[in-house]
Amino acid sequence: MKKIVAILVMAVSFMMVMPAQAQIKFGVKGGLNLSELDIKNGPTSDNTTGFYIGPMAEVGIPIVGLGVDGALMYSQRGEDDWKQQGIEIPVNLKYTFGLGSLLGIYIAAGPDFFFNFKDIKIGGDEGLVKTKKTQVGLNLGVGVKLIKHLQVGVNYQIPMGDSFSWKNAVDTAGEEIKGNGKTKTWQVSVAYIF
Repeated sequence: MKKIVAILVMAVSFMMVMPAQAQIKFGVKGGLNLSELDIKNGPTSDNTTGFYIGPMAEVGIPIVGLGVDGALMYSQRGEDDWKQQGIEIPVNLKYTFGLGSLLGIYIAAGPDFFFNFKDIKIGGDEGLVKTKKTQVGLNLGVGVKLIKHLQVGVNYQIPMGDSFSWKNAVDTAGEEIKGNGKTKTWQVSVAYIF
């Protein structure tokens, strides 16, 4: 957690010392979540489909190609009994390679914070599976910028901690199984910058 705070402090400090030519742009971002729920010593799911959507902001230095983007999005991961719903806040450092005024390729990395609204409780009132209220991950992504307003990208979220706890279950041999699990997510995104 200290590393994440240090990264956020560095990002804010960087934004405060940006030169006057820095540009702030706003837009909307949405896309598809492809999540695999993997619980150690417990059940796993195949890739399940969800979605996310919300406003975003991008601060960039056009001459250098470096920038920071952040978003505040409603996000749904998983499906049926395994569905997670919450607010997702990704903050990425982004570097863009310009291929002319109409096309650019970017790489991005940064922390991702997920605040869960819905608890997953499978197995009665006490529940065998319980979700963590706050989940932190690391984003790694690539994409293209088209016509100065449209961005299309692919992102992978590496979980930095557990997303679930699995407890009080009995396997086929009659032994109790316990474990923790992670939500591993691929994201396909489309953003429109105003």
